[in-house]
Amino acid sequence: MIHTILALAPIAVVFALMVVMARSATLSMGAAYVVTALLALLVWGAKGAVIAAATVHGVITAITLLFIVFGAVLLLNALKAGGVLASIRQGFMDISPDRRIQVIIVAWLFGSLIEGSSGFGTPSAVGAPLLLALGFPAMASVMSMLIIQSTPVSFGAVGTPMIVGVTSGIDNKADVAALIDPLQPLEYVQQIVSDVVLLHGITGVLIPLLLSSMLTRFFGAERSFTQGLRIWKFALFAGLAFTIPYYIIGVVLGPEFPSLLGSLVGMAIVIPAARRGWLQPKEIFDFPERDNWETQWLGTVKVEQAAQTDKHYSALKAFSPYILVVLLLVITRTVGPVKALLTGSSATLDFPDLFGTSISSSAQFLFSPGMILIIASLACIGIFGMSMKQYGRALGDSGRTMMQAAPALLLAVPMVQVFINSGAADGSLDSMPMVLAQSAASMAGQAWPNVSPWVGALGAFIAGSNTVSNMMFSYFQFSTATQIGLSMDQSAYVVALQAVGGAAGNMICVHNVVAACAVVGMISREGEIVRKTLIPMFYYVIMAGLLGQAFITGNMLWLVGALVWVALFFGVMSSIKGKPDIPVSATQP
Repeated sequence: MIHTILALAPIAVVFALMVVMARSATLSMGAAYVVTALLALLVWGAKGAVIAAATVHGVITAITLLFIVFGAVLLLNALKAGGVLASIRQGFMDISPDRRIQVIIVAWLFGSLIEGSSGFGTPSAVGAPLLLALGFPAMASVMSMLIIQSTPVSFGAVGTPMIVGVTSGIDNKADVAALIDPLQPLEYVQQIVSDVVLLHGITGVLIPLLLSSMLTRFFGAERSFTQGLRIWKFALFAGLAFTIPYYIIGVVLGPEFPSLLGSLVGMAIVIPAARRGWLQPKEIFDFPERDNWETQWLGTVKVEQAAQTDKHYSALKAFSPYILVVLLLVITRTVGPVKALLTGSSATLDFPDLFGTSISSSAQFLFSPGMILIIASLACIGIFGMSMKQYGRALGDSGRTMMQAAPALLLAVPMVQVFINSGAADGSLDSMPMVLAQSAASMAGQAWPNVSPWVGALGAFIAGSNTVSNMMFSYFQFSTATQIGLSMDQSAYVVALQAVGGAAGNMICVHNVVAACAVVGMISREGEIVRKTLIPMFYYVIMAGLLGQAFITGNMLWLVGALVWVALFFGVMSSIKGKPDIPVSATQP
């Protein structure tokens, strides 16, 4: 028990400092790193070389994340310098002036497309600046993009969390092979995939409605959750337009394309419907006048209102850099020879066996979404007739934004890696995340399916990746399922719950939040975002757990419990109204 309490300490430090006390991520993650390293060395008995190797691996990973941040901000700054933002805004206004509709299209559908093609936090890096350019407050932009990093995440980066995460977690395990016989491991993974798309499809269909309601609750003049619920017909339509093809594709084609193709189908259905005003209420929701925005809504990345001198471009031309980003992401992730060229040994910086340990690191900058975003920003020079002076100014502004994000990420990711690699040198004590998971399993017993998504979410919160969470905990989830007497089919649902919880954990994962805040200039405000995204994360993992318990036990009372949970959640949120903060001065730029 003492080790369980101590293993919670790094998470408690982050939560207390960043979420409760609203301290910066730099301070919070710095303190958590010190606590984690001391626990690993003095209590867990990890080798100093392992701590050093994990730290260096974390620094290298953080640099790759900063590269994505730089590319995302550079694309926004290039569009701003080229005078394109007015046309982008007008393009969305032509679809619908209602901010609830806009956030569903940009965050839920376009964000899911980016997630399906790239993953690894890229939707926030691309989508948050786009929402900012449309006139959304910086905090609303970040919150919205993090909320949608749930349903599509299990099949992000062309299915990497399932293909790499789950498969590597359960592969080459004798007890797995014995239970699933005569199935092959890949056939068993496909069974898990079918369970994942079912759980995500049912849980995620309400995400557009929740997204809209969170937007009106925190950023509307009325501070009302119910104002977002008023577009329930359109929100459910948008949810189904994505989740139905997402489910069918997952069952029929496997893990590579549910998010990627599901979002494309959804966009093809939802955008024309939005243009025609189908299923939408008569009243249009917009944010208050900018002079009345709360101080906490704003970031330091300025996207001024369209100037008189801004050029006017067609919607296709204005959006062409984003179209280019999607095309390049899809090509580099799905075309074998191109992917091999960008990920081969000549294009990879390898750091094997750091300090004589088994920990290795690598960086693939040519394959990084950051490189694609930089290419798209360079394309803006030709597409919009930018001068090199304008582009140079965009480069300088983007570099300064990236440097502001650097301290937090350079502390957050090494802390995570030390936490993951904290196992005792003599093998007498598992790593801190595994100790926490084992303690949860011992307390849950037959109720484990309700707890399983929380373990996945914990893994994603710690590691910043659904893939890594699945790698860490998939076999543990399988073992726990067999220990409580579940069959092969039932164990597949438990592993699926791990993947679903790991996807939901992306909404609050620290370095995703830090990176998302960085691209809109909200450094040191990460705790405010996490306090908001905890709300949809709680909805998601509780809902998934109840559904999983119902499917595993066959007891329909658990389905009733899921319906009660939805009614209770939306009922409680609808009953609470916020109070405006101090408005921004009319003279403040």
